[in-house]
Amino acid sequence: MDNFHLKCSSKIHQEVNAICYCQECRLYMCEKCQQIHLELYNHKKISINENQKEFFTGFCKEPNHINNLEFFCKTHNKLCCLACVSKINKKEYGQHKDCDICIIEDIKEEKKLKFRENIKELENLSNTVNLSINQLKNIFEELNKKKEEMKLQIQKIFTKLRNELNNREDGLLAKIDMKFDNVFIKEKDIKIYEKLPKQIAKSLEEIKSIDKEWDIEKLNYFLNCCSNIEKSICNIKEQNESLQKNSNSKILNIDYSPKENELNQFLEKIKSFGDIYYEYEFENCSNKENEQPEYILNEGKV
Repeated sequence: MDNFHLKCSSKIHQEVNAICYCQECRLYMCEKCQQIHLELYNHKKISINENQKEFFTGFCKEPNHINNLEFFCKTHNKLCCLACVSKINKKEYGQHKDCDICIIEDIKEEKKLKFRENIKELENLSNTVNLSINQLKNIFEELNKKKEEMKLQIQKIFTKLRNELNNREDGLLAKIDMKFDNVFIKEKDIKIYEKLPKQIAKSLEEIKSIDKEWDIEKLNYFLNCCSNIEKSICNIKEQNESLQKNSNSKILNIDYSPKENELNQFLEKIKSFGDIYYEYEFENCSNKENEQPEYILNEGKV
């Protein structure tokens, strides 16, 4: 019971915690009652710890039993008073009348021997518990270490996977650029073709101007202009042929499309890639004295 305190026997102070017990008066006393009691009597008193949950007075705790504890019930391993072992079974008397009863003097040596055995057993239990706690701490530290190692291993594996996917992506993108640049018309070629109308207009304008201003005295100039115009027409024709060829070409069937079942299988493999499993094994405890069970951990793997 939490926050349990023995209370003073005085009706006036019955809500006050007791600090001592008088065996002769059989009273629990608070600080005030103790001072008065000291002035009146020179009785033996037992101090009570404020957090004490159980207090041995030497008298029977059964209701209405005011006798000394003179007997021991072997059946229930419990101290009893005369009322407890009475043959009269009424009004809380005779609870132990059919039990194996002896006087406390007869059980003394047996309890002394048992007491020493209990001390030894508690010492062994203390060693066992401390050893098991230390072993459990070691297992916990080992598990934490293994957990961090596994997390690091998983991070390394998936970093490698991401790097490979990124490399594959970069490779495919570069391949697309290379294929398109080698097979299809380039943007710079279109810009060259876009200049053809101006070149044609300029050449036509030059021809018309020469035709109007033609003069036999300027024959050299005329011939040079004709030569330049003819070269220009040849260049325009070549570019026009290339333009007609490219403009009439058909777009090749080029695409990136993995097979649907292949993609789905790949995605399913990613979803189920690797797993975590673990297994504990506990060896049976030996009956040998002070021998401890061993805890064996089969470590999980990815």
